[in-house]
Amino acid sequence: MEAPDLPLPDLLKHLRNAAKMTQQQVADNLCDITGTFTVTRHEVGRWEQGRVRPTSWLPALASVLKVDLEILEKAPDRKSSAAPYNVPNVEMGQVGEVLRRTFLKHGITAAAMPVLQAHENHRIIQALDAMTSDRLTGIVDSLGELIDHYALTICALPPADMYDELLMVRSYASGILDRTGHVPWRKELILATGWLSHLLAVTASDMGEHAAARVWCADAERRSREVGHPELAAWSSLTKAMIAWYQGQPRQSAMLSARGRQTVTPGTVVYAKLASQEMRAAAMAGDVDRMTRARHNARKAIAALPSDAPSTGAFSIALAEDPPYTATSLLFVGRYREAVTATNQVIQTVYQPEARQRGEHPSGYARSLLILALAQAALGQLDESVAAGHAALSGSRPAWPTMVLAGKLDKVLTKDFADTRPTTEYHARYQETIGASAENRPQHPSRIEDLG
Repeated sequence: MEAPDLPLPDLLKHLRNAAKMTQQQVADNLCDITGTFTVTRHEVGRWEQGRVRPTSWLPALASVLKVDLEILEKAPDRKSSAAPYNVPNVEMGQVGEVLRRTFLKHGITAAAMPVLQAHENHRIIQALDAMTSDRLTGIVDSLGELIDHYALTICALPPADMYDELLMVRSYASGILDRTGHVPWRKELILATGWLSHLLAVTASDMGEHAAARVWCADAERRSREVGHPELAAWSSLTKAMIAWYQGQPRQSAMLSARGRQTVTPGTVVYAKLASQEMRAAAMAGDVDRMTRARHNARKAIAALPSDAPSTGAFSIALAEDPPYTATSLLFVGRYREAVTATNQVIQTVYQPEARQRGEHPSGYARSLLILALAQAALGQLDESVAAGHAALSGSRPAWPTMVLAGKLDKVLTKDFADTRPTTEYHARYQETIGASAENRPQHPSRIEDLG
């Protein structure tokens, strides 16, 4: 196949469209050719967005896209105003505008946008009546791009705002499914709807809306079974395991992590994260033997990941933590000095000042600070512990897991350092943050009733 002179990200997308393939189909074909299950639609999306150059995958891509390997190898990186590799190419806080531009680009009329914003599904159906199958193909790709964008920004934007955006897009995807029969892209539509349900589960969990989170997890698992895509169900297992862990149910968390890990193969990010979460949950339960075994599994799982595994967003893992949650595990088994050292290392390698200035990982950074504060408190380092606690609560609208750890620190300080000024000041800050969180928490009494 002849190919135009384009940067590699744009060339990959051009060739895929010329072959009339979706990103999911490219991923599936790559897995068939290589005999692995480590390529996902999200990974193909990262390549087409220019966030990662798929150097090691170029031979397989050339085969799938029926193009000479030399053409792909010589294609340059994109050089424009867009962000470089591994940096999101969409400004934080512009999700609504991205939504409008993306959908309008593929033939949805401007009149359809107020429909989406108001969640009036009967008018969505009217708009869908005007669509052709070619436009539907474009919408499948657009949904994939939006899922990638939300996966990147979910850790940086307020959960309530993210929930509203995700719910709008998922309602739209559900409306398309209701109106389409056995079209060639139905599997991709179902899978996109499932990924949106998973992201809704994560966001609901961050708001402390656990009943809603579990319902969205169940829907994602149903979509996963429907299309035979176990990785989606595994991510839902991780969300449920995290909820159980923060609710003080470590054995339940370990069980969910182990069960989820059995559904996917090593070499995937979710497998490694499930193994790491099992380790952390076992440590919280005081099961040192299981923690040791899980740590061994986690180390092997991380070693099996490619070096360019995503390190930001909802489907990422921080390889520098070796393995993740080591600091938390050390804290729960009473190895406090090692926990301080490990946490400081994580903060320096994962949450560098540059990342914080860009607004990345605010929730993860806050939780790491609180783990550090708990370890310092156990060592009798009151001033350092309180300083870390204040820093963790300095952001706006802390997520529910952050507040769980902040409450644990408040209890420790009140018990071990009662009637001291630092403890009193932290307690006041904690109570103030709880009050603000309660006032800002949105109420969604009926938003999980119509899953579609």
